[in-house]
Amino acid sequence: MGMTMTQKILARSAGLDRVEPGRLIEGKLDLVLGNDITTPVAITEFNKAGLSSVFDKDKIAIVLDHSTPCKDIKSAQLCAACREFAGEHSITHFYDVGRMGIEHALVPEKGLAAPGEVIVGADSHTCTYGALGAFSTGVGSTDMAAGMATGTLWFKVPSAIKVNLVGRLGKYVSGKDVILHLIGMIGVDGALYHSLEFVGEGVASLEMDDRFTICNMAIEAGGKNGIFPVDAKTIAYLKGRVDREWQSFEADPDAEYAREITIDLSALRPTVAFPHLPSNTRTVDEAAGKPIQQVVIGSCTNGRLKDLREAAAILKGRKVADGVRCIVIPATQQIYLDAMAEGLVADFINAGAVVSTPTCGPCLGGHMGVLSDNEWAISTTNRNFVGRMGPTSSMIILASPAVAAASAVTGVVTDPASL
Repeated sequence: MGMTMTQKILARSAGLDRVEPGRLIEGKLDLVLGNDITTPVAITEFNKAGLSSVFDKDKIAIVLDHSTPCKDIKSAQLCAACREFAGEHSITHFYDVGRMGIEHALVPEKGLAAPGEVIVGADSHTCTYGALGAFSTGVGSTDMAAGMATGTLWFKVPSAIKVNLVGRLGKYVSGKDVILHLIGMIGVDGALYHSLEFVGEGVASLEMDDRFTICNMAIEAGGKNGIFPVDAKTIAYLKGRVDREWQSFEADPDAEYAREITIDLSALRPTVAFPHLPSNTRTVDEAAGKPIQQVVIGSCTNGRLKDLREAAAILKGRKVADGVRCIVIPATQQIYLDAMAEGLVADFINAGAVVSTPTCGPCLGGHMGVLSDNEWAISTTNRNFVGRMGPTSSMIILASPAVAAASAVTGVVTDPASL
């Protein structure tokens, strides 16, 4: 029996010819990632274990993004701990205020992820880098500490679900709609400890930003990771970013899958997820008319340039509705600069939106957009759990940038095609 993309990458990492689902392996790590929330916990465990050095200062990345610029004393203390550790161990890839961005947009932008690599991060959305044909997955802070010290971790090889994509996306339909549709189909535990492997002729029509979004939310279906094959668009993205050697892997024709799913991209409609699960999906037509008080366009899921372009195209020449707060957050400094150069920032401001420095901010109820009692937000983020963005009475609808922008204009959930 053949192997899937993920199984081949893990076999290479472990120095084995082959691996089977369920096997425990010790794999070498190509990158260990942490942020200002999780790294301080890892540092505590690192020191508690009596560890004194990191395995490779060039293969660790620490990004201050969740509560930065610091919103309070506690967040400032957490960031200070990260700075001290990064300085003590000469961490090459340390990104502080002014250089940082939302980690899962910044890491690929800086060329820190490449095909065939094994990447772990103390953040559940580390699965984003599967868009580049890497095996990337979230781990706990204790595992981050062990990874920083040894450069290895234990993994259980996951079974795989094959997601065959056919057709092409229509207007106002994006990668966010693809992954919300899939999660709605299989549920938040439908891919529990499985690799979601996206293949098929429809892959070629997806832009890299769409693939990042899809892999980013693999965890919302319970997936261990999400992954795409490497193609011409992947290689074009890597050019000028990654200068080291990398290796791509394709699934064997006889690879075994626990389940196979086919999604016709051309049949998809803009999709939203109502509270309080990403699986509580409905098409925008079914959700249209629900009043909202806040719109968030950004996050590690949808703060990339393509996302901002889609939102700005709808907001340009229009105004945010009275009684609605619209917050736009470019995911990195470079994306911010590119958005400025293209006039997108001016379009947002002229429409009545506020544009923030790169930060996770409101996604986890941190800052830059926390909700009040009984308020509803439509957000391009990845989770709409109870109390995620404010008090437990607040509500979050997950949506694409196009739907979020259209809803900002009308003050209710809106199909962008109706404007």
